[in-house]
Amino acid sequence: MNNSPDNCEGDGVGPIVAGAAARSAAAIDPAREDAFWRQNYADNAYVQQGASFDDYGPAYGFGVNAFERYPGQSFDAAEPTLAEEWSAHRGESTLDWERARHAARAAWTRLST
Repeated sequence: MNNSPDNCEGDGVGPIVAGAAARSAAAIDPAREDAFWRQNYADNAYVQQGASFDDYGPAYGFGVNAFERYPGQSFDAAEPTLAEEWSAHRGESTLDWERARHAARAAWTRLST
């Protein structure tokens, strides 16, 4: 899995973002994304040892939802807004934005490829 940031140059729309903008929001299945991350979250270097999906799950869901709400934008362009929104969407997660952003970015990136 590639969790690298979007490659956006010049006008801010790189090939990943351009391809994602063409994707229909109806094609995103939040239940499928939840199942994927539930099974794979612990394999990511940003996940703290011993952390549970209950901490990271809301961040993945937030990333999926944000990808749909900000079509055509890169994660980097949307991040200042996402950072402000996180506290209202974190649910029971104990992650602050600095820790949650990695999971949100991973979910966003998965959808944009």
